[in-house]
Amino acid sequence: MSFELLVAAAALCAYLIGSVSFAIVVSRLRGIADPRTYGSGNPGATNVLRSGDRMAAVFTLLGDAAKGAVAVLLARWLLADSLPPDWRLTAESAAALGVFLGHLFPVYHRFQGGKGVATAFGVLIALDPRVGALVGLTWLVVAGVSRTSSLAALSAAVAGPLVVLWWFGVGVMFWSVAAIAVLLVIRHRKNIQLLLEGKEKSFSRRG
Repeated sequence: MSFELLVAAAALCAYLIGSVSFAIVVSRLRGIADPRTYGSGNPGATNVLRSGDRMAAVFTLLGDAAKGAVAVLLARWLLADSLPPDWRLTAESAAALGVFLGHLFPVYHRFQGGKGVATAFGVLIALDPRVGALVGLTWLVVAGVSRTSSLAALSAAVAGPLVVLWWFGVGVMFWSVAAIAVLLVIRHRKNIQLLLEGKEKSFSRRG
């Protein structure tokens, strides 16, 4: 099999992994409403928390982050002996974008996915733990100061490609992370409007 086909296979498998929406799966297992039917309608940990089931929100957060990391690590491990180093990084970066797209547009859930913050974090941790740590720190600092999840997510989205650019320069990893960042911003467009209007809910004003 050619290198190109192996990279495409890695992206496709990652997409299928990403299409497992833990917000929906966990909600069904715990007997709570589909997160697409209440609150923001977003199948993610923040909206699941609005159900009042904190453990469901924690399981959703961990599951969505884990699938991002697993997709990248599987591409790394399974293709280690089949691709040269440059192509392995290409496969990992393709898997990173693939799993993120799966979360946003899950084939198993009528393409109604989440915003991808937790999955993006899992991807970054797997691609390079230092990048993931810095981006995660950005989220924590902004969230702690602003008490606003969406602003923290947007700040982390901007930080991701900048950190990769600083550490690795322009390359396949940069373009993959940059694409993820752009998609994250697009998925938060309603939150951006609310932020501009001063109407975005803080952690202490959920509802």
